[in-house]
Amino acid sequence: MKKTAALTSLLFALTTIVNAQQPDPDFQQFANRQDSLEVKAYEKRDVPRFKELFGALQKRYYRLAPNQRPTFSGYVSGGWYNLACTYALTGQQAKALDCLDSAIKTGWFNYQHTREDRDLVSLHTDPRFTTILQPLKENYDYGYVIGKAGRYNDADNRPLPAWTYQSRLDTNLVALRKNLHLDSIAGFGSDVTRVLHVMHWMHDLITHDGGQPNPEIKNAMNMITVCRRDHGTLNCRGLAIALNECYLAMGYRSRYVTCLPKDSLGLDQDCHVIDMVFIPNLHKWIWVDPTFDAYVMNENGELLGIEEVRQRLIDHRPLILNPDANWNHKATETREAYLYNYMTKNLYRLECAVNSCYDLETHTPGKEIVYIELLPLDYFKQAPDKEAYTGSDSVHTYVYHTNNAAAFWANP
Repeated sequence: MKKTAALTSLLFALTTIVNAQQPDPDFQQFANRQDSLEVKAYEKRDVPRFKELFGALQKRYYRLAPNQRPTFSGYVSGGWYNLACTYALTGQQAKALDCLDSAIKTGWFNYQHTREDRDLVSLHTDPRFTTILQPLKENYDYGYVIGKAGRYNDADNRPLPAWTYQSRLDTNLVALRKNLHLDSIAGFGSDVTRVLHVMHWMHDLITHDGGQPNPEIKNAMNMITVCRRDHGTLNCRGLAIALNECYLAMGYRSRYVTCLPKDSLGLDQDCHVIDMVFIPNLHKWIWVDPTFDAYVMNENGELLGIEEVRQRLIDHRPLILNPDANWNHKATETREAYLYNYMTKNLYRLECAVNSCYDLETHTPGKEIVYIELLPLDYFKQAPDKEAYTGSDSVHTYVYHTNNAAAFWANP
């Protein structure tokens, strides 16, 4: 059975954000009631009652205007899924498989839950079960997906702009370092110790809220000032940008990295943004995530970079997450949830701004922002080599695509 409240809330939140429209409050109330009654029918293994309730929901759902339906589609896909479970539990495997197929075709995407759901165990030996789940496996079995995406082509010689890192002597960075007392925050230890101290400080300073936009002026000084003044929040991109600028101000070469899923079905709106910092004496990049106060190590306690973590996930080699990783000091992050689920999903594609500098993403008319995106060879959309966009604010954005991992992860 689906996890009713959590799944419905997630689908409702995502589709409402995507469609940017107010839901129909009458349908919402009706759908919630039907969903609750369907659960009771499922618990009683009452197939006729479930079908009656679900049929009434679908009839009213398809009366909605087409542009309203995506907001409530989770009730339909979830209804098909629960009906599949009800049929399976009453020994009607063929009908259960038909309903499961309908659930997936109407938007059900929780592959892991479907594989582990005890209600559907009786379907596992039927070859059709594997066939029906294959589209989900290709997108939502994250270990399988990233495993297929392991190959790059370091011989890819498509032209790319050179990475640049703003000097700590830039006047904005000098002011940032002084006004935020970054030297005191970092302390006098090794580079690794200093880098992690500043990450911990940023994590503690600003609350993360992935559902809210960042301030329009997207530099560290302004975003920190606004959050302090208004008890505001930043999403993961805002936190990573602010921390990246602090590292630049301290003289470290660093980039913020947008970590993206495969999402060939166009359903996954989620991504995550973290930082990578070059540690000179280690001659390598390390993983730094201010949202979850997280860094990653191998079995010997050695710090790893994003490229190394991704490859270890593919190779099934050990990974250790720092034990104090957390979300807003409200929830502990576990290795399984953070690395083997969330980041495994989001390490399929990687994107960095070419110029790591202060105030890069504040939009002003005529500004040009350039990114490089690293694509695995099995990604379904390899072309064009360079994309160009001009927004309504007259900001020009360019994205270069490459399969050359060595060029993307090049040391400064």
